[in-house]
Amino acid sequence: MIYLDSSVALAQLLSESRRPSDSLARTSLVASRLLEYEIWNRLHARGLGQSHAEVARSLIGRVALLDLSPSILRRALEPFPVPARTLDALHLASIEFLRGRGQAVELATYDQRMADAARALGIPLTQL
Repeated sequence: MIYLDSSVALAQLLSESRRPSDSLARTSLVASRLLEYEIWNRLHARGLGQSHAEVARSLIGRVALLDLSPSILRRALEPFPVPARTLDALHLASIEFLRGRGQAVELATYDQRMADAARALGIPLTQL
């Protein structure tokens, strides 16, 4: 299972030069429900909410969205091995929640700080 970070989702949606391979779309994808909010926030901030709405809904629809449960929120309040930004902490806590329930999860991210934090927690990174 691949945990999809917003940096990868937005690179795909915005047709950036650094984009995930097509094989990522054929993989079981999961993310915190935060992904949906991050995508729409960035699209609206760039004035792309209408022009990219269909493709954004399609991408979000392919991802199993994990709600922020009390246990995930509690974990996000605890320290991480490296400094983590707020949303990153919530994403990392979501990954740890899944792994704690026996799920094999890899992280797909283009964000170096997120990748560093994941490595410090022993979360494998997927090859993009």
